[in-house]
Amino acid sequence: MAYLGVMAYMGLPHLRAGRYLFYFGIIAATLVIIILLHITLKQRENKKALKEDKNAYTTYAKDDKNTNTNNKALK
Repeated sequence: MAYLGVMAYMGLPHLRAGRYLFYFGIIAATLVIIILLHITLKQRENKKALKEDKNAYTTYAKDDKNTNTNNKALK
């Protein structure tokens, strides 16, 4: 949000010159980008947490899983 504040401050000359559509258009576009970035990062975080949860609740170590899978294939 600090970025949005800086962009709004830098655009003040455009606002004072009467270019309202340009000024508020830039602010709106910046808000859309911030929201999309937030959603994307939350989705990645949730996928990573879900993947870590799946790995955390296993009954065998990774090497034991491979050994058990190979033994079942041999039988």
